[in-house]
Amino acid sequence: MVQTPKEIVAQLDQYVIGQTDAKRAVAVALYNRWRRLQLSPKMQQDITPKNLLMIGPTGVGKTEIARRLAKIVKAPFVKVEATKFTEVGYVGRDVESMVRDLAEVAVSMAEADAFAKVRTRATREANKRLVKLLVPAIKKEKRASNNPMGDMMKLFQNMQNGEAPQPDQDEGEITESIKSERLSVADQLEAGLLEDRELTVAVADEKKPGGLGDMYGQMGIDLSDTLGNLMPKQKVQRTMTVREAREIFIREESDKLVNHADIYHEAIAAAENNGIIFIDEIDKIAAGNKNTSGEVSREGVQRDILPIVEGAQVSTKYGPLNTDHVLFIGSGAFATAKPSDLIPELQGRFPIRVELNDLTEADFVRILTEPDNALVKQYIALIGADGVHVTFTKEAIEQIAKIATRVNRDTDNIGARRLATILEKLLEDVLYEGPDMQMGDITVTAKYVDDKIGHIAADADQTRYIL
Repeated sequence: MVQTPKEIVAQLDQYVIGQTDAKRAVAVALYNRWRRLQLSPKMQQDITPKNLLMIGPTGVGKTEIARRLAKIVKAPFVKVEATKFTEVGYVGRDVESMVRDLAEVAVSMAEADAFAKVRTRATREANKRLVKLLVPAIKKEKRASNNPMGDMMKLFQNMQNGEAPQPDQDEGEITESIKSERLSVADQLEAGLLEDRELTVAVADEKKPGGLGDMYGQMGIDLSDTLGNLMPKQKVQRTMTVREAREIFIREESDKLVNHADIYHEAIAAAENNGIIFIDEIDKIAAGNKNTSGEVSREGVQRDILPIVEGAQVSTKYGPLNTDHVLFIGSGAFATAKPSDLIPELQGRFPIRVELNDLTEADFVRILTEPDNALVKQYIALIGADGVHVTFTKEAIEQIAKIATRVNRDTDNIGARRLATILEKLLEDVLYEGPDMQMGDITVTAKYVDDKIGHIAADADQTRYIL
């Protein structure tokens, strides 16, 4: 069942404090996608997403709202920085790469769903492979082939068909004692008795492609598949536990059981209809920004982004992806530039403007304690791993919030990120001494906060460098 805007906002409230206007705007934008899919196909094509432009200082929740939103609705999501792109003709990231990144995320999500459906079968096959590794057959001596040329041609034909040569685990003699031992090991695996036993496994070498591979990847050309069909995958020997090996084998067996063409088709459809691209620092490519003088034309980057946001077909290695119904969320502080400094055509493609407010002292108190991932909860859990129980008094939380508000006001306003800096400094002794502490309980009071960081916050010079 699709979630209503109120339900989406309620879930966002669990992670982001305040910023009600921004939450409502993104929730409505998401729900409008469901509304569009209820209409006739002709009407669906005519209705395009109403892209959003989030305006507000750093650390107030712009990125967190977009990221959490994507998780809530299980939509393909990518975050890119506008400053990483350069105008066509210069060395740098091509703007179309953001769409290819979205396709990669969508494929990963579709693949995970497909693998989950075949996991039971894949686990059975993985356990069979584990049994053969744990109780190997007696190797036979290999005789030299009388037809090496024929063997070479057969190998080349298999590689053309995408079949990399695999060592035969059962190559050799299987005696009655080996059969009996394998049955016993299979029962132990089923009972979970061998999970921590170590064994050596040949796994695919996961080295990242570089050089030309990266360059062609930015153009939507996948050299890895082409080269993979010509050459067998490189294998490396790794020692790991049975538990770890099983997961690797499950993935390999799942890969054989699913239909990749269907996965790619579903992924592209999901990216086209549900994809979200978050373009951060969009204010840095505004023409009014004086800090970009001497750099590659930022207006040129805007003109390159424009057709992607308007709706274009981008070539990816999984097929063409149309961006007509992808939701774009622009974000920026707009401290030295204004939204009106963007080129008019790009402004028009972000019709919904949402201004996020500066965080207040009361907001900081709530941020420290209320969200599911609140910083105070995180530090209590981290220090608790050493057996030390930390408690923060209400007055201590309020004092931390007061110091964060003052430091943001007197120096650079970095929003809620200031809380992480202050807490790290506040708890540095506990974090360091925690593993060796004899005491099991620590209470952080307002006096402790003042003694530890009060004098630093009062000194402007120290604050700039420490907090």
